[in-house]
Amino acid sequence: MKVISGDKVIYKFSPDMKAVESISPGDVIKVETNDCFYQQITSEDQVLTEIDYDRLNPATGPIYVEGAEPGDLLKVKIVSIDVKDKGVAAVVPNEGALGDQVTKPIIRVLSIEDNNAIFHGVNLPIKPMIGVIGVAPSEEDGPRATDSPWKHGGNMDTTDIRAGSTLYFPVNQKGALLALGDCHAIMGDGEICFTGLEVPAEVTLEIDLIKDKTIKWPLVETDEYTMVISSGDNLDEAVYEATSQAVNHIKDSLDIEWEDAYILASLTVDLKISQVVDPKMTVRAAIPKHVVSTEKLLESL
Repeated sequence: MKVISGDKVIYKFSPDMKAVESISPGDVIKVETNDCFYQQITSEDQVLTEIDYDRLNPATGPIYVEGAEPGDLLKVKIVSIDVKDKGVAAVVPNEGALGDQVTKPIIRVLSIEDNNAIFHGVNLPIKPMIGVIGVAPSEEDGPRATDSPWKHGGNMDTTDIRAGSTLYFPVNQKGALLALGDCHAIMGDGEICFTGLEVPAEVTLEIDLIKDKTIKWPLVETDEYTMVISSGDNLDEAVYEATSQAVNHIKDSLDIEWEDAYILASLTVDLKISQVVDPKMTVRAAIPKHVVSTEKLLESL
């Protein structure tokens, strides 16, 4: 199994990224990821303004997938996410959904033992997830900083991007050029105060390729749902994109009129907020598999 070292990082997803490793479809790889602060915070006594902000949100990679061409889908199954034994959470004035109410910056370092973190006496079972994961963007979309989400993926901060889930990305550049980082031991939907429990991790992935199929926005498949992950400058834009894609996937998969698909989506599709704190906001439209299976959705593309 190839191991991609955590010292090989990018801070921007760009169309012309240079790969640090090459793999083949069907390979299982291990990726060492850094926390969003690049492990610069080790104590609650540190001052957030004194860290190097040029090193925030590193993503390990990019990884070249042999045979991946524009117009294909990159399939990424998350086999496992093994987090380290300490995580960092922080609050900063003017950051997060209630940033205007924050009077001072605070850092909290939480130990993780037996798959639990403890905060003010509250037992928090961890649910590791990947915050940043994506591929090279299209020439049209251009370079995208790793702290922001878009059609290539990026900082989607979606709690369903966890072990057992499978992601599907549009391949925009030869080799796809996959990179990931910013894992969280635990985070609520929305990431409302601007961090989850930020933690380094080792992520095991199974990579595959679906030829001659494409999508506008990434998908994440769980046991129960296929979800469209979309972003926008505000929640209204993100909701519109996610809903539009979900309705069209239902229409094409079931070969029904658009209006009937719209009704069916209103009856069955759940809209979930992923995050509201990044440069763009992210939601997901969850299509139940009993309505449309992932296989049927992919076949209809």
